[in-house]
Amino acid sequence: MEPEPPAQIPQRGMQYKMNDSLIVSLKNIVVDFDGEKVLNGLSLDIHDKEFVTFLGPSGCGKTTTLRVIAGFITPQSGNVLFDGKDITGLPPYKRQVNTVFQKYALFPHLNVFENVAFGLRLKKMPEEQLRPKVLEMLEIVGLKGFERRSIHQLSGGQQQRVAIARSLVNQPRVLLLDEPLGALDLKLRKEMQLELKRLQREMNITFVYVTHDQEEALTMSDTVVVMNKGNIQQIGSPQDIYNEPQNAFIANFIGDSNIVEGIMLKDFLVSFCGHDFSCVDRGFGVNEPVQVVVRPEDVAIVPPSTGMLTGLVKEVIFKGVHFEMHVDVEGKEWLIHSTQASQPGEIIGMNIGPDEIHIMSREGV
Repeated sequence: MEPEPPAQIPQRGMQYKMNDSLIVSLKNIVVDFDGEKVLNGLSLDIHDKEFVTFLGPSGCGKTTTLRVIAGFITPQSGNVLFDGKDITGLPPYKRQVNTVFQKYALFPHLNVFENVAFGLRLKKMPEEQLRPKVLEMLEIVGLKGFERRSIHQLSGGQQQRVAIARSLVNQPRVLLLDEPLGALDLKLRKEMQLELKRLQREMNITFVYVTHDQEEALTMSDTVVVMNKGNIQQIGSPQDIYNEPQNAFIANFIGDSNIVEGIMLKDFLVSFCGHDFSCVDRGFGVNEPVQVVVRPEDVAIVPPSTGMLTGLVKEVIFKGVHFEMHVDVEGKEWLIHSTQASQPGEIIGMNIGPDEIHIMSREGV
């Protein structure tokens, strides 16, 4: 099924108060490289002081969207609005945004202090104003006392903090971050996720973040924008994106999902895998073909005699915090996450509660 046009993508509605202001608006943005469309009429509103994450696979257009906001790419058509003013043709240095890249682009011949002060020196800020601003910013990012260190003496995480401090010291209205944690190891990456969220709240500015890491997006964001093939697939809170995916692409891309064909018998009642299940969905037609999404952690394992469904355990993998089980249910493989492991070859019962069932319109119907 072709992605819905961006204009039909639901915005976040009641999640925002009436006095929340838009800071960036993208209107029907089209970008193509060598005749191939990278952004296909994309429209998006970003609110002030919001942490927004563009999430999607490589090549989906998320970094291109970021670079359009920054001014590094001029779209073939469409408009970029900032505080309601059209800035489509404005060069990057005249925009109230700064960008942090995955490769931090620090100056190796300058120490930490001078790297952070670089933009202020370009603006010819007097030393008596510049020095306290730089020192304050280094303290905010946890690098107090590092001002005389050279860049090559810093760890990857410390270098990233310098890059963030350099971007924030100019007091941008919007900070753009293009996969800035990609070069860090897993432990440091998780630490920096929390650190970036703290900084965003403390600085009280808008962060626009690009990642292909689903967990990262869900951990850090107020709002997640899921993209694929130059189109927006869904916009919502991390909870909405995870619990209420609007199509199979999102359900598969955001975590693991079991997706099976079903029939919506009536409001709050769906049939799949030979059993009728109560659910919380409504608004579908009577006997409408649908797709049913059940997350692996939402399947309860019970004795076969009491299970709504039964399945044959094919494989069990220990994942640390849970066991991942591959279970054959009437020829369809289900994925189940459980803290209790069954054994390969065992017949198990499976129960699924109404709140654990999500209904989507069947693609291609």
